[in-house]
Amino acid sequence: ISGPFWYASGATIQVLLFGILAIELKRKAPNAHTFLEIIRARFGNGTHKIFLGFALTCNMIVTGMLLLGGAAVVNGLTGMDITIAAFLIPVGVMVYTLVGGLKATFVADYMHTVIIYLVILTFVAMVFFISPVTGGVEGMYEKLAAAADLRPVLEPTFVPGEPGNAMGAYLTMASAGGLIFGVINIVGNFGTVFVDQAYWQRAIAAQPSSTVKGFLLGGMCWFSIPFTLATTMGLTAVALNVQLTPEQVQLGLTVPAAASVMMGEIGAIMVLVMLFMAVTSAGSAELIAVSSLITYDVYRTYKNPAATGKQLLKVSRTVIVIFGLGMGVLAGILLGMGLSLGFVYLAMGILIGSAVIPIALTITWSKTTRAGAVAGALIGVMLSLATWTSVAASEANGVVDIASLGGAFPMLYGNVVAILSSGLICVVVSLAQRKVYDWKEMNTHMNIVEADMSEKIKAEIAQRQQDEETLKKAYQFSLKGGGILTIICVVIWPLPLYFSGYVFDLGFYSMWVGIAIVWVSIASFCIICIPIIEARTGFAEVLRGGKKEQAE
Repeated sequence: ISGPFWYASGATIQVLLFGILAIELKRKAPNAHTFLEIIRARFGNGTHKIFLGFALTCNMIVTGMLLLGGAAVVNGLTGMDITIAAFLIPVGVMVYTLVGGLKATFVADYMHTVIIYLVILTFVAMVFFISPVTGGVEGMYEKLAAAADLRPVLEPTFVPGEPGNAMGAYLTMASAGGLIFGVINIVGNFGTVFVDQAYWQRAIAAQPSSTVKGFLLGGMCWFSIPFTLATTMGLTAVALNVQLTPEQVQLGLTVPAAASVMMGEIGAIMVLVMLFMAVTSAGSAELIAVSSLITYDVYRTYKNPAATGKQLLKVSRTVIVIFGLGMGVLAGILLGMGLSLGFVYLAMGILIGSAVIPIALTITWSKTTRAGAVAGALIGVMLSLATWTSVAASEANGVVDIASLGGAFPMLYGNVVAILSSGLICVVVSLAQRKVYDWKEMNTHMNIVEADMSEKIKAEIAQRQQDEETLKKAYQFSLKGGGILTIICVVIWPLPLYFSGYVFDLGFYSMWVGIAIVWVSIASFCIICIPIIEARTGFAEVLRGGKKEQAE
């Protein structure tokens, strides 16, 4: 029960807190295309290139995970060769991204997310209300209690000789493995949100008034997906004693296996559809992100500073094709190295976590210096890699391989060192230099494409400058809202349950499942209905236009 919670909370708080950075971006650099343009405007080309390296690494890690997970599930459910599956998935994404650009990804995101929620709601209904195999909430509780007697959770553990979970139970938040995963998850996801241009893209595209609301609401809705899906299907796999090897679990085959056992072929098809929706939606966002970075931060910055809008569009489309095909190659290489979705997911914070605090401070803190940001990011990643490999070697008698590197404690220490050391170095070096940056200089260093400077954009920039008061209020709201929700998600809710060692009884388990069901139901309503309600005037205009044409 702790894994689903820590996955959800550990990857939601970043989206909640990202609203703060999104508002700062709107205030300080309203005409930026990428977050790296802000770093270059403030610190120059050298620093820009270093963080460009981190940003592209982040995009490659996220893309690699999408394809590793997607290809493994397609292979597990259909028997298609895993490498061929990894090549075919990006092709569809590439085509619709190429045709529609960022607008297409927004529309596709909406449609895909609606389908994902409908599939989750179907699984919830089957497991807890319909399927005789699981026996409803009570049947699930009895099966999970019996599973703890037959196959108690013993590893990993903080205290030698003690079981990893309280009484070896599945139905407890007192889980050493869950807590370790939670910490790794928090660090890694700070990397894949704050260092991922795909998130900045949405912040840049959103209207100032919608930004904070969008990220707070989006974060809270997103929480329901891993929380409910894993609480439902992950525990169904345990309750029904679905036979999976640790390698298959690492590949991400738990949900498809549980769905196939419970619902047969229909369950397998539903998982395939849901997975395709998730992978293509996120894959498209990554394609657009890489295309923006290469177009604006490589081509326009270093190759052709006077590039026209047409030239930039051409480069952007070329990058989408090249990276789209390269995604398949990347997944093939990772599979050839024997890396699974689980391994890459746990290692991502070690590789990119050290860039998180320097990036956040560059955009929010006037005392951050070039030396502080660079030293924090580079020394942080060196320390995290050194910690990861040395802990792995000490646990495996000097052997450093994928098995030892994938251990819980090497991953945990590597991730924690990445984020804490980089933040400490960045702050200490910056304070030692005693420099204060004047934010008014920021926009004078921004290179605006002539095509961007249409009357509409000029008017928008002027409007943003007038909206300074509104943005300040939004910043305060995002600080309070994101901060309070973060404390609830990672401290107030889970930690008392962890330290008390409480094992759920039937009543508490029923309440927990009830929270998951209500949360996913409300999130489904928000995701499906709010965009339609907000776009009602647009729909009305389209319908009026259609009637007008018919009349003519």
